[in-house]
Amino acid sequence: MEYVTLGRTQITVNRNGFGALPVQRVSKEEGAGLLRKAYENGINFFDSARAYSDSEEKIGLGLSDVRQHIYLATKTMATTIEGFWKDLETSLEMMKTDYIDIYQFHNPSFCPKPGDGSGLYEAMLDAKEQGKIRFIGITNHRLPVAMEAVESDLYDTVQFPFSYIADKKEEDLVRACKEKNIGFICMKALSGGLITRADAAYAYLAQFDNVLPIWGIQKDSELDEFIQFNEQPPVMNEEIKALIKHDREELAGEFCRGCGYCMPCPVGIQINTCARMSLLLRRSPAGGHLSEKGQEMMKKIDDCLNCGQCKAHCPYGLDTPELLRKNYEDYKTFLK
Repeated sequence: MEYVTLGRTQITVNRNGFGALPVQRVSKEEGAGLLRKAYENGINFFDSARAYSDSEEKIGLGLSDVRQHIYLATKTMATTIEGFWKDLETSLEMMKTDYIDIYQFHNPSFCPKPGDGSGLYEAMLDAKEQGKIRFIGITNHRLPVAMEAVESDLYDTVQFPFSYIADKKEEDLVRACKEKNIGFICMKALSGGLITRADAAYAYLAQFDNVLPIWGIQKDSELDEFIQFNEQPPVMNEEIKALIKHDREELAGEFCRGCGYCMPCPVGIQINTCARMSLLLRRSPAGGHLSEKGQEMMKKIDDCLNCGQCKAHCPYGLDTPELLRKNYEDYKTFLK
């Protein structure tokens, strides 16, 4: 097995972290069973969030009796001190634990700091002093906020999207975390489904010895693949290098990462799927996307109000309404 140490936290875990966002989509029994199976096969880092409906509850159901053998990370989107404490106490209750290893601000629009007037960072310090959290982390989709967090030296971990289609600025963020001895937790290692080869994603990330990917898992078959990587870790070779080169060329430029921060749409457009449909059609089985249900989903783009709400919330600065229109026009060519 391969391991990663999360910077100055000295938390050392299996290189395959478990991203528990998708387990909210399965039953409690299925979710708890999947989490348990992961633990029994060597995975010992589990990341969730208060915003992931019952994900934390499933962690509590499946793993509370082995709490001393695992590391738990979760997140709060609270913008007030009262909301912070409510989220923290709820997370502790749901996960059936009296402490959280890494408690993270969940994609804030700014980098919380002492004295900024929000009181949020001070609340983190109070929670740490009380023994309810061990380390302070932040997650983000905005590179400037993530870099500010690193430069502030206030955070023990940073969680940020990172994959082999990342550019130099994102690789610089990873290196900056290593230089500052800050743990780097990697979300979106498969770029929201646009990367279809998990072995290539793993091999690329393994080149960075400070990166811990958390794979979003909701099926046994997905988990089995990452369990296999424990015994036979994929390594960079010429075939994977060629695949990465091809994918980087195909995915160059502006594209939707599927993060979902543009949602919900006031007229019900499934923006985080529709705005990247052109890529999904070319990089995954097209049948489901072209079904009657898929066509109904894409036709909703005709109802776009051009209100700009999605564009204003996109952490990547995309012109989302225009991206939706382009994807719909391309989509219709597949129906002819």
